[in-house]
Amino acid sequence: MPDFPGYQVGVNLGGWISQYGRFDHEHFRSYILEPDIQRIAGWGMDHVRLPVDYPVLEDDSQPFHYKEDGFAYIDACIEWCRKAGLNLVLDLHHAPGFSFSTLAENTLFESPAAQERFLALWEAIARRYKDVEQPGIVLELMNEVVLPTSEPWNRLAKRAVERIRSVDPSRWIMIGGNHYNSAWTLKEIELIPDPHIVYTFHFYEPFFFTHQRAHWVDFLAALNAVTPYPGEVPGLAEFIEKNPQFADTDWRRYVGARMDIEMMRYFFQPALDFIAQTGLPLYCGEFGVIDLAPLESRLNWHRDFIGLLNEHGIGRAVWSYKEMNFSLVRMDGSVASEELVRIVSAR
Repeated sequence: MPDFPGYQVGVNLGGWISQYGRFDHEHFRSYILEPDIQRIAGWGMDHVRLPVDYPVLEDDSQPFHYKEDGFAYIDACIEWCRKAGLNLVLDLHHAPGFSFSTLAENTLFESPAAQERFLALWEAIARRYKDVEQPGIVLELMNEVVLPTSEPWNRLAKRAVERIRSVDPSRWIMIGGNHYNSAWTLKEIELIPDPHIVYTFHFYEPFFFTHQRAHWVDFLAALNAVTPYPGEVPGLAEFIEKNPQFADTDWRRYVGARMDIEMMRYFFQPALDFIAQTGLPLYCGEFGVIDLAPLESRLNWHRDFIGLLNEHGIGRAVWSYKEMNFSLVRMDGSVASEELVRIVSAR
């Protein structure tokens, strides 16, 4: 597989300038600080993935006018990473007109005006950071696209690459597929003939385990089952029988199914197929297990998945450094599990 240097082992900085509870500069100034970046480097990691929501950089009331106080947080993180010897993936987590969490409200793929804001923002970002030493920053076009088909995203991604290339001819650019960056939709990405593009996927499989009891997933919240890994979902058949509204959903396939590394390999296979068929580098931008899962099972799952990634030379960033329901570090700065940190940092 072609080399994608400097991005083998990393962690997401979710919840800082993306998916924040409310727009609050006091939060932005305090949630992640330079000692956090130094700690990550001390774990032996080589990069961070920095999710950014566009309102930090641009107000809807003033499109195309970019905010220096927002860019200052990115600038600071880049400098902290430089001093600590880390690289950075700059991920546009919430774009003008699109977020994976507001599917009914999205306008990006229907609105030429929203698309121009998206393209212009990427041109502005590329211009601002074009002189940062390679491979210090990778530009990830958008987080977790969700569309009925992949064609609209393929068209827009190609246009975004062209806009970035107009100001920076060789910066690494990262592109993910449809359906929340699913490994299954990697095959639907229209590959762009550019030697500095890396493709990415996210991995939270089996979802039944990694998101158990998640309040934002109706079925799992209603089931409220503590689920082991490896193991089966307790009481699943009985729950579905008593709750017929869930009878015709995909959740039924987990009845009697053992969630273990063999099931994980099944979900992981499309990523290996992509590498085999394209010969291109691949990167896993998010993976993890909700902290409501039993710790021993979380460790088992991460140990299995990191083993697969390392076996096939796929770089990655675990979700997430601090809080966000998938934390390595609690809000008070204490480490949730030293063993989990050791596992996710292993090469």
